[in-house]
Amino acid sequence: MAQLGTLNGGHRGKDWQKTQDDLERSRNKIQVALKAAKERSKKNINLADDIDTKFNQLQVLGIKLMDILRESGLDQRHDWIGLTEKMCQLLVPLSAATPFMSSSEERDIRQKDLLDRQKEMMELTRLIGRKLLFEGKHNQAVPAAVQSLKFSIDVHGLNSTHLVPSYLILAEANIGLGKLTQADEYLAQAEWTVLKSPDAKDSVRSKLFRNIGLLHAAKGDYENALRMLAEDIYHASCEWDSNHIRTSGGYFHMANVFFRQNKMDTADTLYTQVVDIWHNFLKDAVERKRVYEEELAAVGPFGKTQDTEKYLDEAQEAEAIQMLSAVFDIRDQSSKRQVNAISKICHTLSKLYYILDDIPRSKDYGRKAKSLGDHSKETEESTSLLNFLQFLEEGH
Repeated sequence: MAQLGTLNGGHRGKDWQKTQDDLERSRNKIQVALKAAKERSKKNINLADDIDTKFNQLQVLGIKLMDILRESGLDQRHDWIGLTEKMCQLLVPLSAATPFMSSSEERDIRQKDLLDRQKEMMELTRLIGRKLLFEGKHNQAVPAAVQSLKFSIDVHGLNSTHLVPSYLILAEANIGLGKLTQADEYLAQAEWTVLKSPDAKDSVRSKLFRNIGLLHAAKGDYENALRMLAEDIYHASCEWDSNHIRTSGGYFHMANVFFRQNKMDTADTLYTQVVDIWHNFLKDAVERKRVYEEELAAVGPFGKTQDTEKYLDEAQEAEAIQMLSAVFDIRDQSSKRQVNAISKICHTLSKLYYILDDIPRSKDYGRKAKSLGDHSKETEESTSLLNFLQFLEEGH
């Protein structure tokens, strides 16, 4: 998982509060690195050297993806700056030989450097693909997932379960694009890979069943969609816990299926579970972040250089925003508006945006939660909200 407060870690953290000048310097730095990588990739390479050939392929793929992100305007957004900077770091030349080093030693060092970068590119392109999916950018998610798949094959071979996450991103992107036949093909490949691997982790099985469920839902086959999403929740619960944020996606998609069937009571129960899971997670994350900020204030900016607590990676951020915003919209637009339920989702979104250092949005949702909730009686939820809002207003 990524860390808050570190630009190179790819996380929003303190980037949210960077000035436009800081962001512009970061963009210029990325442009310079990208230009240098393009120039290197066009130079003649030693085709007899498989390491040079594979690194050139890595550069070309990285450049292609960064161009796609730039053409989509994502390079103008602070939450993508860290990811693109990290991509640039993987495109710099491989480790060079040192004096008195034998040719075999040099080759070993370069081979290890290449493999490390292929692994990092596999994870980074997969992360980018997932983030794009949660942001609804299905077209852009496809090339990211294709690259992730290529790097997975380079690192793990053709039959590894490490390929499954990339197949699933491709499947979900094609579902979003309405290309259900192609999605079916990717899911069949992912399922076959898992079936051949009896030791496949529950985390992999959970993601597989979730995507099969999404495909059934897209086809209008709600019975099989619910059956697959139940399998997703089961395997996610085995891997993590039934109340873990990684399990919440299964509840969310299951609620969406019941919502489409107009079974509103069941859907609302599941949406409530999603909100509760995130609310509890964010309650703990907010407290840890507050403690860190108090310690930072006590020792000064040079006492601590970064927040060492781990919260969410970029894709989880986008997933949380997607799910919680969707639940808010559904409840806010319902003919039977339950103000206390809307107040709690606003409180949860307020905590989420505080974690992401978007203080203005955090305050907006906090104030909305306060205006909607019934605070005439002192409850744990009411006290928690009022204390958190007071902290926001006084400390930020």
